[in-house]
Amino acid sequence: MATRHEAGVQGPYRVPAAVVSDAINDSKKHLLLAASGSVATIKLPLIISSFENHTNLSIRVVVTKAATQFLAGQSLEQPTVSSLALLPNVDAVYLDEDEWIEPWTRHSKILHIELRRWAHLLAIVPMSANLLAKATGGLCDDLLTNVIRAWDVKRAIIAAPAMNQMMWESPITAKQLALLAEEWDCFEILSPQVKQLACGDVGQGAMCDWHEIVAVIEKRLASA
Repeated sequence: MATRHEAGVQGPYRVPAAVVSDAINDSKKHLLLAASGSVATIKLPLIISSFENHTNLSIRVVVTKAATQFLAGQSLEQPTVSSLALLPNVDAVYLDEDEWIEPWTRHSKILHIELRRWAHLLAIVPMSANLLAKATGGLCDDLLTNVIRAWDVKRAIIAAPAMNQMMWESPITAKQLALLAEEWDCFEILSPQVKQLACGDVGQGAMCDWHEIVAVIEKRLASA
């Protein structure tokens, strides 16, 4: 399975970081969408497709290793990760292995740095309990957490947590959310909704309705 797609690019292969760097000043709005390991990852195609009429928008997508388990073509609502690259305005889809696809040499571009420079807005939809813990603890052991750790805090991050209700109600989750609220002004948390979850439990934990996520992204991009 392809781990990346640079839409419309012909000719010799170029490392992803160099391609991103060249697109920084393309005069478009830049949306970096990310998905981590939650069943709500299956809403990603709907979120992306909703921006079809935004003609001056460039979308790049980061999918964590855990998130790929929910986009493996196992059902109609769960297409493959590679198929995301065929959706409107998507210029690339990145997996962890795209970070160091070639041995680094001095003066080479670094993908998580170039993505941070490129993006006007980062939307993490969904943010899993694991990613929340890693981000608030400063861990950066994959592409997405490196982007978060290197983020320019003058630009916004939208995060839509999604997890089991017992995870959401855990005291440690409350502490992690408080840390974001008190020390990371750039984070905007879209709280999960109450409904029957994929596991069968009923409670607060399902990702915020994707229509609301799209509305918030549109509003933030307009002012970016």
